[in-house]
Amino acid sequence: MRGYLRPTLIVCTLTTLLFTSCKHPENNATPAIPVDKQLEAKVDSLLKSLSLEEKIGQMTQLTLDVVTKGDNVYHTTFPLELDPVVVDTVLRKYKVGSILNTASNVPQTVDKWASIISGLQKVAIEETGIPLVYGIDQMHGTTFTIGGTMFPHEIGMAATFNPQLVYEGAQIAAYETKAGNAPWNFSPVLDLGRDARWSRIYETYGEDVYLASQMGMACIKGYQGDNPNQIGDSQVASCLKHFMGYGVPVSGKDRTPSSISEQDLRERHFQPFLNAIQSGALSVMVNSALNNGLPFHANYTLLTEWLKEDLNWDGVIVTDWADINNLYQRDKICGSAKEAIKLAINAGIDMAMTPYEWSFCIDLKNLVEEGEVSMERIDDAVRRILRMKFRLNLFERPYWSPSEYPDFGSDKHALVARKAAEESITLLKNEGGILPLQTGAKVLVVGPNANSMRTLNGGWTLSWQGEKADVYAGEYNTILEAVIQRAGHARISYEPGVTYKTADPPTIDILYWEENKPEIEKAVAAARKVDYILLCIGENSYAETPGNLSDLTLSRNQLQLAKALTATGKPVILVLNEGRPRIISEIEPLAKAVVHLYLPGNYGGDALAKVLYGDVSPSGKLPYTYPRYVHSLANYDHKPCESMDTMEGAYNYNAVMSVQWAFGYGLSYTTFTYSNLKVDKSHFKPADVLSFSVDITNDGERRGKESILLFTSDEIASLTPDVRRLRAFHKVELAPGEKKTVTMEVKAEDLAFVDLDGKWRLEEGSFKVQVGDQVLTVYCDETKAWNTPNR
Repeated sequence: MRGYLRPTLIVCTLTTLLFTSCKHPENNATPAIPVDKQLEAKVDSLLKSLSLEEKIGQMTQLTLDVVTKGDNVYHTTFPLELDPVVVDTVLRKYKVGSILNTASNVPQTVDKWASIISGLQKVAIEETGIPLVYGIDQMHGTTFTIGGTMFPHEIGMAATFNPQLVYEGAQIAAYETKAGNAPWNFSPVLDLGRDARWSRIYETYGEDVYLASQMGMACIKGYQGDNPNQIGDSQVASCLKHFMGYGVPVSGKDRTPSSISEQDLRERHFQPFLNAIQSGALSVMVNSALNNGLPFHANYTLLTEWLKEDLNWDGVIVTDWADINNLYQRDKICGSAKEAIKLAINAGIDMAMTPYEWSFCIDLKNLVEEGEVSMERIDDAVRRILRMKFRLNLFERPYWSPSEYPDFGSDKHALVARKAAEESITLLKNEGGILPLQTGAKVLVVGPNANSMRTLNGGWTLSWQGEKADVYAGEYNTILEAVIQRAGHARISYEPGVTYKTADPPTIDILYWEENKPEIEKAVAAARKVDYILLCIGENSYAETPGNLSDLTLSRNQLQLAKALTATGKPVILVLNEGRPRIISEIEPLAKAVVHLYLPGNYGGDALAKVLYGDVSPSGKLPYTYPRYVHSLANYDHKPCESMDTMEGAYNYNAVMSVQWAFGYGLSYTTFTYSNLKVDKSHFKPADVLSFSVDITNDGERRGKESILLFTSDEIASLTPDVRRLRAFHKVELAPGEKKTVTMEVKAEDLAFVDLDGKWRLEEGSFKVQVGDQVLTVYCDETKAWNTPNR
């Protein structure tokens, strides 16, 4: 069994054997990125001219705070300026090849970004002739640049089920990131968000493999264009995060261990990365945690074999923040920083985000001189880094003027972001057709998320934790402001009832979940004067480990506010504005309607107002399973025996999972009817492509968009199959009374599963296919077992 904890891995990572002793057998995989012989000749020529110190410098990445003026390397003073003494040490003495991040968690203007990065580039080129590659986490648009365009976070983009919008959003983010002179974006996140407790659910494209893969591929094309060997002036290098299995920690908490089998790694968690690599992704960032006791940063099998060798991929693997140090400081698999560097580099790490210490350069040089890290491994890493820099055209254009990017923060870009926010909004309940509202209705806007740009944007917005959004994004509309703008001041009143704690100036020292003493009685009094209550609840912003929680239930104050307001007898419309699905089963039955915003960005308030008043019909669908109970977390593609509802007194294997709302669920203001599901071949072989068609009709009175989802179920298999899997989707827009025929293709090999031997297998037998309420059965006529790692 080709397991990722097999003995050869332990030999490679935990002994002093050279990198070459663990060489993976040669494979005939087509290069993931086509070889450009002219580019390769330039890389080889430059590599031969470099000293060991220069090579190691290319493998080192430091954060911007290190090279700017401030009290220490952890704190920059403003206005932001480079520290020439430290710049000389970093770029001239240690030849560092990459800088990342924003300084002291403060966003910059596009002109300041260009000034800082170009200043660093001039020193680097003067010293080594090699430009820096500057990396930044622009997670949902141009998120660390003042005035940039903000899109919904990935979870909201996934809810659109519209890869074209993901592509356009990535194009815009690349253009605006490039305007500030940063050519490398640490995005997209391709982890599967399969644990509702996890604080980074909102950064993912949801729980499903196929959905995450399709959105990831669209994002790569938007960032990089069609030719990964020639990244254009308006494009950036992508960086896939976080390789891999990061989204299913056993504890539900960030950066904590997972326990994933090789089968599940191969069949689920690896697939979005594989598809993105085959779409030309230029770099990968590694999972900060560990799986079955082995940190991913020391996992030779996954980094070198699965990723580099099996896929014949020539891109760059970069660590996450200080994760080499974590191998000894936190994970205790070695006893020193030097030993940790040896393990990580020999496992396949190419660039170390150290991020404050240039001691990495000293330790790695000593390891090479002592024979603990081979020159072959160093040259492989540096060749990959230089190759990416040539692909980015940094040797010809290491810096440029923001004036070359006149559409930065433009109305044209804003239109796409607004459309994305509108299509992401998911209507989960609409009892009695209470929505859309009439413009003349009197509405009380209430709740902690009602008047906040911070909550609309979430983390990774103008700062790491998103706490500065209300300062820098004040020109945009909160939910309250957008509803007032749409319906008029006279019809809208506001009384929050519950508020989050804040500080002036904003600080991350206040925890995201802290709330002020509630004033529920004020909200109840205000409710008696209106026709409807718009209750805006959810979470404040957070990112990564500071977003950990111990109880997925919505805060007690917010639950009490909801109960008190519904007791007035006025109809309550719940608006969910949250980074992960908080448990609301206590109050959901009390609400007449539930609208899910996720984290929609700067235009989320405007988008919601349009949906509430019927200017836009909602078309989002849940990209994850919304849980009903804290101790009943699950995914839609579970095993048959996990279905729990109606299992009272006897086992019922036809039961369904007990959830609040299912993956793919979402209502509209119109109604769609499915009919006439067909397939071009009812019997197929493993090499075939099946073509399905279905008719969809808008039977309602409003124009609307519908995402058509095609699921399959393997009815009998040698390993217990999942109850269903998403295999295709397509979004259409229909006028009232309009009918369209939609065709979707599914490769027969995509119906395969990973067997106990870690290899893919498609078995003879029947598969049920479902689109809406339409069902048919297809039959595989022969079994195929793949003898390669990937299909």
